[in-house]
Amino acid sequence: METVSKLTVSELTELIRCRLEEDFPLVVVEGELSNCRPASSGHLYFSLKDAGAKIDAVMFKNRLRTLNFEPRDGMLLRVRGSLSVYAPRGTYSILCEEMEIAGSGELLAMLEERKQKLAAEGLFDENRKKPLPRFPSTVGVISSPTGAAVHDILNVLERRAASVKVVILPAPVQGTEAAAIIARRIEQANQWKLADVLIVGRGGGSLEDLLPFSEEAVVRSVAASEIPVVSAVGHEIDWALCDFAADLRAPTPSAAAELVSGEMATVYDTIRNITDDFTNAINNRIDKARLLMRPFNIDDLEFRFRAILQPRILRLDDKKEALVNSFLVLVNGLRTRMELAIATLEASSPISVMERGFSMVLNSKTGRVIKQAKDVKPGDHLEIRPLHGKITAITEESYGEKQ
Repeated sequence: METVSKLTVSELTELIRCRLEEDFPLVVVEGELSNCRPASSGHLYFSLKDAGAKIDAVMFKNRLRTLNFEPRDGMLLRVRGSLSVYAPRGTYSILCEEMEIAGSGELLAMLEERKQKLAAEGLFDENRKKPLPRFPSTVGVISSPTGAAVHDILNVLERRAASVKVVILPAPVQGTEAAAIIARRIEQANQWKLADVLIVGRGGGSLEDLLPFSEEAVVRSVAASEIPVVSAVGHEIDWALCDFAADLRAPTPSAAAELVSGEMATVYDTIRNITDDFTNAINNRIDKARLLMRPFNIDDLEFRFRAILQPRILRLDDKKEALVNSFLVLVNGLRTRMELAIATLEASSPISVMERGFSMVLNSKTGRVIKQAKDVKPGDHLEIRPLHGKITAITEESYGEKQ
């Protein structure tokens, strides 16, 4: 190697910076706006390109306020500014002071023309769109299996609907071959009925990166799909023609996963809420029961039980004794009355009188009981009945009470 002056990377970069900035203090460049990225700081980072090259550019917040239009990918712009070298990365870019529209970008014009053509065929009609299934059992994802979009979709579905099966149909999401493969994956999903709903998309990117999703083959496959299709291409500000043909457009792949799992997630949330409420109610009842049972323990449970039961046993015994005594008084009274009645009956019985020596006298002819002496006259036949046996007699003479 020939001996030359040795330069460090920083020294070489500084030489390049000085040469570029001194030789190109002011440039006017025309090109197509691409990869437009508004920063949170308010600055706008983008690229300008043509058929053969691309250059990075930036327009700071204070200069953006002077614009009377909103820069979008695909616009043909004319910018005025100076070249600047960013040493840490070894790159150069244009620091834009002014920006104006030079004409409609060729890419946007082509997409607009294609959009009008497909719309005229009815591919974007609302009456063609199908509702999403409320409870899909299988979700098909057509995207790059290594892309961030697939991981975002899987994370959302795992969180919101873990029971849903996910079928990934791998396809490149940019490049010349991407559109044909994406269209073929949609057709295969329908042919073999691989899913209840399809998510077709990718993460964000420039307008050129998203072109496969605006190709006619993809748009026609989306429109012809019997399986409902959710288009999830790029971020919220991005768009593709398949958005118009899809049954539903999601601003991001994560949002698409939320949309297809929406009903199921709601049902899961409802079940979880009901379960939590039921569990809390049972736990509250258990806690209340424990508080009520806290005064009772094994040692004094019998004592407390007896303390509750003993007064009631005493009351029962008192009532029983009172009832027995009442029955005894009633029985004794009835017994006394019965004995008096028996005595009265016995005293009134003719047999009792006759046992004391009395007899009953009857007229033998009439059978009437003789109660007075005047009831008989001499010659009447009489029948005398003592306690045992019978005596007959003839009246010789009768005497009245006064005689």
